[in-house]
Amino acid sequence: MPRTPGPATPATSATPVTSATSAASAASATAAPGWEDLVTSALLGTERRTPPGCAPGRDAPAALLDAAAVETVRRRAGLRPARSAERLAPAPDDHRPALPQAAARRLAMLLTDRPGSGSGGRRGTTPDLMELLPQWLAAANDRGFAAPPPSLPALLDAARGRTDLRPAALTFAGPRALWLARLNPDWRFALRAAPGGDASLPRPEDTERVRELWQEGLFAERVALLASLRARDPAEARELLAGTWATERAEDRLMFLDSLRTGLAAADEPFLEEALADRSRNVRSTAAELLSALPGSALAGRMAARALTCVWVEGIRTSAAITVEAPHECDAAMERDGVIPKPPTGRGERSWWFGQLLEATPLGAWSGRLGGRTPEESVALPVTDDWQSELHAAWCRAAVRQRDAAWARALLGTPTAPEAGGPGAVSLAERAKLLGILGAGERAEWVAGFIATHGLSEAFQLLGVCAIPWAAPLGRAVVDALNIARDAGNYPWSFSGVMGLAERCLDPGEAGRLDGLLAIPDESEDAAPGAGGYWAEAFQRLVSTLRLRAAMAEELGPAVPVTPRPAAARSPVPTPRSTSSSPPA
Repeated sequence: MPRTPGPATPATSATPVTSATSAASAASATAAPGWEDLVTSALLGTERRTPPGCAPGRDAPAALLDAAAVETVRRRAGLRPARSAERLAPAPDDHRPALPQAAARRLAMLLTDRPGSGSGGRRGTTPDLMELLPQWLAAANDRGFAAPPPSLPALLDAARGRTDLRPAALTFAGPRALWLARLNPDWRFALRAAPGGDASLPRPEDTERVRELWQEGLFAERVALLASLRARDPAEARELLAGTWATERAEDRLMFLDSLRTGLAAADEPFLEEALADRSRNVRSTAAELLSALPGSALAGRMAARALTCVWVEGIRTSAAITVEAPHECDAAMERDGVIPKPPTGRGERSWWFGQLLEATPLGAWSGRLGGRTPEESVALPVTDDWQSELHAAWCRAAVRQRDAAWARALLGTPTAPEAGGPGAVSLAERAKLLGILGAGERAEWVAGFIATHGLSEAFQLLGVCAIPWAAPLGRAVVDALNIARDAGNYPWSFSGVMGLAERCLDPGEAGRLDGLLAIPDESEDAAPGAGGYWAEAFQRLVSTLRLRAAMAEELGPAVPVTPRPAAARSPVPTPRSTSSSPPA
């Protein structure tokens, strides 16, 4: 009797067993629906498509499941066992000290509290545990603890979903995370993001492997190789790039050139000067930007010579003013030095060229041009013909690019100035960048003065560059401003961003000062309905979070003294696109 064909087997299965089947089994197999028919019926529904061999009606769904169960057994029974896989090498040891038990339990709680896990939209008084995870990881890394092995999968999943977590999470996870990442494609990001995590990257001394990977590797591998070399041996990385520069695609040249920001030095100038003649405008602009960050470069000198002819002082010392005469054309030499000739929509050509010249000019060149004046005196000078905002905005960009603290202070001005923008900054984004140049203490003091004078409506971006935890004067200024907003009867939703920052950045020792704000205040006639209850809830959540942070620190034990880090490095704060007005061309 001929053998009845068995069920279709998956692509990964072995050959079906060749033993003969009984007549009854053959008849049953012939009548049984195929796996594809069952799947189709399940997708369409038994009311629209009843599977073969099943009677239509109310019992069809149950019959479909029974048939699927039988077919599953048949498919599995028709497979031969495969040869066992080669045993995996054991995970490497992590010799760092283990977490205290209380801290390990806390980590499990933080990793479990994921977005969408039923927390109810983050209302109420419950702390947002996931937002505290970056701070917890930083504290654990400062103390040198190793991650508990059972927490590694959840930790890698969290880092996969949030790129801002990856550096701290992978440092804490240690070598075992890399071992796991090689087994799960979803975690392969760890091999690229972790320091030394990509085992395929050769060390700088392995010249042959470096050259081979650079010549034959994929683009992502070449980018990673160049970045790794640049961090260890800037000159070797630059020479490697120079060797194939002429044959690279324009978009690749741009990515490779960006890696030279790490360890940028005067030795890079000859290569960057050659890149100024590149066919790609974006490559030329990036090369010019890098050269302008080197005040002693030839390009910086050429840009200074052009810019200084556009700005001069007229009048006697007591009534002097700055006069601006913007360039009338953008010649080929200016284009070669990175000046983009076509302005954005709505921007005048001359003001566009003028701004590019000034931001690439070394700030040290202005003292001689402006009569020996200091940065504060230069910024205080009036500017004729409505060019002040353009002049000061260009100086702001130059101060940020050259990391010049003296000019940053001058352009920021005093935080108590009547105009929130200060004498030079034209946007919140510019002020935040200028503050990033100053030390942590000076930064906090300036922002505290700004909040005391202007309130919280424009302070969100400025708070994002302050070190964590906030210094005591800054913390008090934020709490006082929130209290004023509550007394004014405003809804707390307008201040939710600042409240969220306070939960993560306020010193936990300030929790005791907030107890008086937990009660629902009496609402005035002009207050928004129900605002007092929402404010009480928000302050309760703030106090709960601060006390939780204090408990987290106690569970981890004494901290190792470290330099405070900017808040933006731990939890980036989104900044709206800045806008500025342009003077008439």
